[in-house]
Amino acid sequence: MTSRSSKPLAQNPRRPSLPERAISRRLSALSIRPDGGPTGSTEHELTEEIAEIKRYEDFTTIDWVQDAAQEQSRRRARRKQNAGVFELKGSLGWRRRLEDTYDAGQAWIVVTLVGAAIGLNAGFLNIITEWLSDIKLGYCTTAFYLNENFCCWGDEKGCPEWRPWSSFWPVNYFLYLLFSTIFALASASLVKAFAPYAAGSGISEIKCIIAGFVMKGFLGFWTLLIKSICLPLAIASGLSVGKEGPSVHYAVCTGNVISRFFGKYKRNASKTREILTACAAAGVAVAFGSPIGGVLFSLEEMSSYFPLKTMWRSYFCALVATAVLAAMNPFWTGQLVMFEVRYDRSWHFFEIIFFILIGVFGGLYGAFVMKWNLRAQAFRKKYLTKYAILEATLLATGTAILCFPNMFLRIDMTESMEILFLECEGGRDYEGLCEAKNRWRMALSLAFATVMRTFLVIVSYGCKVPAGIFVPSMAIGASFGRMVGILVQALHEAFPQARYFAACQPDVPCITPGTYAFLGAAAALSGIMHITVSVVVIMFELTGALTYILPTMIVVGVTKAVSDRFGKGGIADRMIWFNGFPFLDNKEEHAFGVPVSQVMISEVTTLPSSGFTLKAVEQLLAESKYQGFPVVEDRTSKILLGYIGRTELRYAIDRTRKEGFVSSNAKCFFTQPPSTALQAPSIAAPPVTFDAIEDASGQQSVDFSRFIDPTPLSVHPRLPLETVMELFKKMGPRVIVVEYRGRLAGLVTVKDCLKYQFKVEAQETSTHDPAIDIRQEKLWGLMNRGADWVADKVLSVSGGRIKLSAGRGSGFVEPGLDDPRDQLSPILTSSRHDILEGTEDVDPGVELQARR
Repeated sequence: MTSRSSKPLAQNPRRPSLPERAISRRLSALSIRPDGGPTGSTEHELTEEIAEIKRYEDFTTIDWVQDAAQEQSRRRARRKQNAGVFELKGSLGWRRRLEDTYDAGQAWIVVTLVGAAIGLNAGFLNIITEWLSDIKLGYCTTAFYLNENFCCWGDEKGCPEWRPWSSFWPVNYFLYLLFSTIFALASASLVKAFAPYAAGSGISEIKCIIAGFVMKGFLGFWTLLIKSICLPLAIASGLSVGKEGPSVHYAVCTGNVISRFFGKYKRNASKTREILTACAAAGVAVAFGSPIGGVLFSLEEMSSYFPLKTMWRSYFCALVATAVLAAMNPFWTGQLVMFEVRYDRSWHFFEIIFFILIGVFGGLYGAFVMKWNLRAQAFRKKYLTKYAILEATLLATGTAILCFPNMFLRIDMTESMEILFLECEGGRDYEGLCEAKNRWRMALSLAFATVMRTFLVIVSYGCKVPAGIFVPSMAIGASFGRMVGILVQALHEAFPQARYFAACQPDVPCITPGTYAFLGAAAALSGIMHITVSVVVIMFELTGALTYILPTMIVVGVTKAVSDRFGKGGIADRMIWFNGFPFLDNKEEHAFGVPVSQVMISEVTTLPSSGFTLKAVEQLLAESKYQGFPVVEDRTSKILLGYIGRTELRYAIDRTRKEGFVSSNAKCFFTQPPSTALQAPSIAAPPVTFDAIEDASGQQSVDFSRFIDPTPLSVHPRLPLETVMELFKKMGPRVIVVEYRGRLAGLVTVKDCLKYQFKVEAQETSTHDPAIDIRQEKLWGLMNRGADWVADKVLSVSGGRIKLSAGRGSGFVEPGLDDPRDQLSPILTSSRHDILEGTEDVDPGVELQARR
């Protein structure tokens, strides 16, 4: 392959990319029998050993073609093992039958256990989050552990049991700030100390993992534990982040942790992918109380491979999770989520114009937030990586200062949506929201809440705490929609006899502002995520109102049309691009009009079928970072014979060295050697041990032919690039070999396709603006001067006892685990960018154009 500049990616010491000591441990465990002698491995056992070693690789991609071939090998071995079992009589036959039945039913056992665990976790998180959010405003005198709703259960005319912390409002203001700061500090500190991958939403990374990208630890137990602990703290801190996106992450973590206890899923990536897809559906189901919407969300947004059996298991997992959540009844109302609501009124056709206005707002909101949030993320990654805890703490403090005076920003966002969704007649009147005399004050307050919350979402989403964007966006849309509903209601009351309102019946409320808030939430969610069908179903399951399906479809359709004018893909897709993950979106359509020969790597590092010494092969592995090598007849003719992966080659060499009988000058054969003295097995024949090879011949040679793939996926150089990209999307190979008349012409990987795609898009659109970097430098300088001024004031007031300058430089850079995602950078024309896709252990920077 072409040489590339070396800028090593900082790897987490707990997540090595390819630890050779792990291979040595596996060889020690798998190569020695209990009696101390070498074991005679079958072809199936060799495959299992190599697959076990590959589990240790990080930041690589799964070759789904190879994974499917390995699964077929396992099935053949199992059928051969079970041949004649059902004809046997006695205990042996029954044991084998029970084992076979258990193996067939593992999927449903895992799905049931995972769904129950997700439902239990969601129920406890809902209860803890509500209590932490309410404790900032007051406490329950009868039982301190009760939140406001439980404390005031059944009281409709005031609640003497729930008291604010003080009758003096500045004290309440101070305590509100203090609690918010402490919660954010605790959440960010735990994330940095124990599980950096617990930060953020996790949806973009899960999309890549389901597509085959390996991120060790991202779905591990520590990530699950820290995410579950820190998520209520982050929500209660008042940061403009939500728990619905992270609920997908902890749900998928739950599925990964539980499935590892079952052998079928521990060794099979394709079956694990089915469980992870089902868990993503269950995570959305418990977040919104929408099992069908969760399945559709997983189909529309998460998975690029969604067969019928995966849909059925996703549905069953979502069903179990929501059933367990309903049995827990965390809100004591029978509702699965706090903002669930029921409407008993219909809508009028003259309102469609206002519904379209809400849809336009949703599309504009999504485009605006994505553009500026990516700039904020770039600034954060460039300047604030060392100050993650300080950043989250100051963001929470600033958010509390700005939000406490506003009645809609002060309370939790889910509670805010519950209030804004309700009808005025028969519903709870929060702070005079439904009173006509407060109409204009409420409209202004909602407008301020919409603008302020949008700004806070831009700067908060992406900080190093568990943070989602679903509910903040829905809260923004609900504020805007309720404001529009109030204005439309005022317009109707000002001109009740106008022909435009002729459809309204007398003495019956004509305009329901709560439905506008509901539609605004749907528009904002669709605008930020670029999803359509699942949003309609989720909102329908939230309301149960068949009459509002058509308005919801209209709003979401308008939002989709407006969003597509500003670019393809939602915030999750933009974050995939921003972090440099190798992901080809199957929703995108391409028309490049070029053959694959213009994109492939022509200068390829190859292995000749014979003539290479063992020392030369080891030197090649040491000097290169590629994840595989084509095997050719010789380097002059380049007649393609197969492909060998780096892991397989490393395993074969270490196994040979372990036996200790081959010198460094031994000849390596990657095809069946012509010598009859060397009785090495072919791929199809039962292999023999290396001791047997030594005993059979005194020649210094080794046969590696059993480890190569003799039929790699290959294409013609003139095949259109669009077709090659479809092969990557549909079949999922790690690499595709380009051959012409049996001769190797080059290689193409996912990264090569992405590089070309980014360059084409950069030529069609504007390039990176250097003025953005200048403004970021000025902003960072202003922040430094402000921090120095505060430090000087504190130093003078404290008489020199408190020094914040040292703390700002080092006090908040605690020792802990670094987030590997911080080592990647957005794709810009003026910066080097790391794309990881599995053709090398550590991928150096690659010059790419900006993708707009």
